Amino acid sequence: MSQSPPPDQKINPRGFSIGIVAACYNESLIDSLLGKVTAGISENGQPAELLIERVPGSHEIPCAINLMLNARPFSCMIGLGVVIKGATSHHHLVAESAGNALQALSSRHGVPVINGIIVTDDLISAEERITGELDRGSEFARAALEMSQLHEKWTKT
Repeated sequence: MSQSPPPDQKINPRGFSIGIVAACYNESLIDSLLGKVTAGISENGQPAELLIERVPGSHEIPCAINLMLNARPFSCMIGLGVVIKGATSHHHLVAESAGNALQALSSRHGVPVINGIIVTDDLISAEERITGELDRGSEFARAALEMSQLHEKWTKT
């Protein structure tokens, strides 16, 4: 993601149904990220529905989103995870696989899916993006609101 986000639009989420699937790995970071996302979504009002599900890790996020989208309609979905490099390059495999699956789900279901999986090489970089100045949580919330608005515009009859 760029360090220069687009200007903030004030979008009232009333009428939106937003689903969030958050991984449990790196619990304190993901809890902070989830808090920033939910606060950003509700900043200008409460959505009609905000459902949150937790899954073990980032690799399980697409499956949970697929289950939720198969069960009922949503304006937008958000997948949240924190993947930090360990001794091997496994983090790249998880991030790429999950990201590709999220994109495929969005296309298949016709519902925006925000990829909020943060992938870094170290803990300091993850903290900077979640609890530091970069604040990716607010960016994910803003993207979800904008895409929910677009979804509602083009799917209403």
